[in-house]
Amino acid sequence: MSLDASPEVGVVIVAAGVSRRMGDVDKVFAPLLDKPLVSHTVAAFEECPQVGEIVLTLHRDNLERGRALAAAEGWRKVSQVCAGGERRQDSVKAGLERLSPCRWVMVHDGARPCVTQDVLERCIEAAERSGAAIPTVPVNDTVKAVDSDGVVVRTVPRDELRAVQTPQVFSYDLLLKAYSGSLDDVTDDASLLERLGHKVKVFQGSPDNIKITTKTDLLLAEAILRARGGL
Repeated sequence: MSLDASPEVGVVIVAAGVSRRMGDVDKVFAPLLDKPLVSHTVAAFEECPQVGEIVLTLHRDNLERGRALAAAEGWRKVSQVCAGGERRQDSVKAGLERLSPCRWVMVHDGARPCVTQDVLERCIEAAERSGAAIPTVPVNDTVKAVDSDGVVVRTVPRDELRAVQTPQVFSYDLLLKAYSGSLDDVTDDASLLERLGHKVKVFQGSPDNIKITTKTDLLLAEAILRARGGL
């Protein structure tokens, strides 16, 4: 089936973290080009024609703030702003439980405001071939494995490594299955699928699709968006 024939893509945007590395700044509401950071994130999916519904998960202390923002921005596709959980996977599960049944589910970090429409299109195209797909970029730095004493054990070949981004996309039924059992600690949704023995396809992400973790990252995101005419 072609991309245009995919009638239903649901999105869970995960923004329920506590931003420990940002000091006293809540990163998802940090100002970015005169808007809260999360506004840029949601806008990318609002503009994607294949997306039919968005569920935004926030820290429970940010729910009213998030719902007020949704009303002010006039988000048409955001059906719910709900509380996330203690861990990332708990927040994804909370959002997934509130998402209407659909063909594909994209799971995206709320702190990645620079995702492009090209990445979203490649995301769905890759999922068509495998049922599960994640964006990656090459690792450019030399990577060393070290022991508990900080001594280098070996140099890891870079051609075997990829840095993983979001959105990650899965068939709705497959992701429901992955989240139906007990959830161990994982850093991304693809890990749950891997544990089920399902193959996960990688596709080309974007070096601009950065995750905001520090105040310096905010400056970089601002530069990226300004370069696109995001004023």
